[in-house]
Amino acid sequence: MATSEKEAALSAVPSDAPTIFDKIIKKEIPAIVVYEDDKAEERHVEILGYLLYVAKIVAKQQGLDDGFRVVINDGPKGCQSVYHLHIHLLGGRQMEWPPG
Repeated sequence: MATSEKEAALSAVPSDAPTIFDKIIKKEIPAIVVYEDDKAEERHVEILGYLLYVAKIVAKQQGLDDGFRVVINDGPKGCQSVYHLHIHLLGGRQMEWPPG
């Protein structure tokens, strides 16, 4: 992520304005959705385990048998810019360390 992108994410404030994810859910923006359901709500503590399990299923479906990375951005200093629970599944190339 470029410095200006990080600064933008750090300055992001949660709002009720539609996010890109809201627009995808409403089919206003085309997307290839590989998995979707209505279970993920912040009040469900157990959902994190479920999301990790689903990430493994999706990774296998996408041919990421050699490995993958799961990312959950949380809060402004975690570069969260979309304020609802979601995960990023990264794979298909060698990940570098340290991340970021």
